[in-house]
Amino acid sequence: MLIDLNVNSAFFKNIFIQPRRKSENYTVPKVDKMSNYLKLFDVKLKNQRVLIREDFNVPMKDGKIADDTRIRATIPTIEFALHAGAAVILMSHLGRPTENQFDAQLSLKLVAEKLSALLSRPVKFISDWIDGIEINSGEIVLCENVRFLSGEKACDENLSKKMAALCDVFVMDAFATAHRAESSTAGVAKFAKQSCAGLLLDAELTALSKALKNPKNPVVAIVGGSKVSTKMEVLEHLLDKVNVLIVGGGIANTFLAAQNNAVGNSLIEKDWIDAAKKLLEKAAKKNVLIPLPVDVAVAKNFSASSSAVIKSIHDVQSDEMILDVGPKTAASYADIMKSAKTIVWNGPVGVFEFPAFSAGTKALSYAIANSDAFSIAGGGDTLSAIAQFHVQDKISYLSTGGGAFLEFMEGKQLPGVEALYVNR
Repeated sequence: MLIDLNVNSAFFKNIFIQPRRKSENYTVPKVDKMSNYLKLFDVKLKNQRVLIREDFNVPMKDGKIADDTRIRATIPTIEFALHAGAAVILMSHLGRPTENQFDAQLSLKLVAEKLSALLSRPVKFISDWIDGIEINSGEIVLCENVRFLSGEKACDENLSKKMAALCDVFVMDAFATAHRAESSTAGVAKFAKQSCAGLLLDAELTALSKALKNPKNPVVAIVGGSKVSTKMEVLEHLLDKVNVLIVGGGIANTFLAAQNNAVGNSLIEKDWIDAAKKLLEKAAKKNVLIPLPVDVAVAKNFSASSSAVIKSIHDVQSDEMILDVGPKTAASYADIMKSAKTIVWNGPVGVFEFPAFSAGTKALSYAIANSDAFSIAGGGDTLSAIAQFHVQDKISYLSTGGGAFLEFMEGKQLPGVEALYVNR
């Protein structure tokens, strides 16, 4: 079967993850022969044993898959390999099991069943696979949880070599685990005969590079979260990349305290107030705007049943906690989005899970969705907020990565991608 591998072909476009914003002329990236890593369409797949590392780490509830978004995201790469005539071997982790111990609740058997339904073809599930797999071209198998194997997380060389021995081509497609140097990500890539990036991984890296390495100005970044300590490296790195840096959640509270605002009983990190002050000073020198809330929604209890009281930031009482930005602040953020050309979003600006304190994040979601900017969003809470406010189709790119998304924003190298450079 001959397949047109031209990226503009109807076949390729049908299976590739399409851009989400109809107003943004963002097309499937063309093959770049100068790329530091090979891509799936650069490699011969016909009659080859192709081992694909995907991310099937899906939420489970009551013995069922609660959300199959990550599984659906892998379908383009899998279908591409199958249509090209490969024998497809899939592997992934699920949860955090104890190595060398089987845990039925973290088995990938249900994922195999879901894949069979999504692909409309049988997906064989293999429990004992590391010492060899029998498979023919056009067939597909899913291996049991890689984290049941001893040495996976430590990137054991012998385990990595065993994985590499299973295939002719290794495809790294799990962006969400690319920041981890494990046997099934970085290890196997070093020892496989040939390694390349899958469609999902390449799309993630292309979108992130568009937003952070070659962005259109003005660039706006939104970084939310409860702790400055977990995001300070991101904030420091972004000062050299953006024109506007919006901070939200507990992070914003610490910055407010750094400007001598009384934040009452709000979540802050007192040990990081000085670091926040220094960041504000650096931002001013670099002409980067960090707009802090001028009004906020407060409550005396952290509860979904609490009512929101809107106050000026100067009127927060000692027994009150800030749980969201106020309407004036939300409106000012929306105005910033109107002029942005690139938007990077990681983290909500309030406790959006509580109805009374969802207004700020909702307004921000709508503002980003209505912007003409290229927008990329990542992180579990961010994607949950986007889903809650039904703006998925109006964000240019939704990243499947959490930790990997953050580490890319920090400017760090991702081991699962670096290994592809070595085995090119």
